[in-house]
Amino acid sequence: MLVSHYFEWEEYITGGHAQSVKNQRKVMDRRGIEYTTEPVLDADVLHLNNMGPRSLYYARRARERDCRVLIHTHQTAEDFRESFAFSNALARPMKPYLRYAYSLGDHLVCPSEHNRAVVEEYAPAAPKTVVSNGFDPDLLTGYEDLRAEYLDRYDLDPPVVFNVGHVIKRKGLESFVETARAMPELDFVWFGYLNPTGGKLDRLLRSRETTELVESAPDNCTFTGYVDDIRGAYAAGDVFFWPSKNENEGIALLEAMSCGKPLVVRDIDTYRWLEDGHHCLKAERDFAPQLDALKDPDRRERLGRNAKEKSEEFTIERVGDDLEALYRSLA
Repeated sequence: MLVSHYFEWEEYITGGHAQSVKNQRKVMDRRGIEYTTEPVLDADVLHLNNMGPRSLYYARRARERDCRVLIHTHQTAEDFRESFAFSNALARPMKPYLRYAYSLGDHLVCPSEHNRAVVEEYAPAAPKTVVSNGFDPDLLTGYEDLRAEYLDRYDLDPPVVFNVGHVIKRKGLESFVETARAMPELDFVWFGYLNPTGGKLDRLLRSRETTELVESAPDNCTFTGYVDDIRGAYAAGDVFFWPSKNENEGIALLEAMSCGKPLVVRDIDTYRWLEDGHHCLKAERDFAPQLDALKDPDRRERLGRNAKEKSEEFTIERVGDDLEALYRSLA
């Protein structure tokens, strides 16, 4: 079996989307699945991870041959909104574009049940399988040893409320800043890029609202920008605050869980599988009561332990079984 594993614009895309692709390739490396990162039409499966114009071209060509087309539904117009400058305007034409793009797949792979339900409207006739993006525990090995270094680097006093990922409005930036303003006794820190492309075209792509929110943040709210070792974020943080408005899944959340961090998340459909009060604390708008409750170290320990146990369902070894089975069923 040969998989053509193509990721259009790979050199420009960062964050969870890029990490998902890396995780898929690690699964294939570890299981001895032969693959190429080039769009090869004599492969058994053409797996497309970003539906740009070249991917559309190769999907159409593959359908003319005996090559099965598997499309990963990383993008939806809903998830695209409030991400960078002009994203809300571009979300309108993006939806019919993706409807056509996803219709070219013999099979769609969705990173969550929520994503599958959304994509059902885009391509109702296409078969769909949910396979989590997963996370690689090996990337987090030894994170505990970095705690003192990262607390000192950013002048943080525990318990630290933290987030990991691109700083964009959709991920709950306004809620993060305003909650920090309402709770001056706690340190809030957001580890990650300050724009969607991780350093490229910063001024062009960062929305005015994002810039204003970051610049107006209170003194107890820190934005680190790019972090050279993401393990330091999970070492320094004590409560993972994830007020995102829309997610297809959220690899950073899975990583935080695996580190035993208690979660405070927005109550959205994506996280129906997380039990409020057991794996996390949920809220729709006002997150201060949940964060206040987690000042209690015993409660942090209990929720974090439950989250860590749940995260074991999402390691790339576990989700790799589903991905391999999907490849073999298509081939």
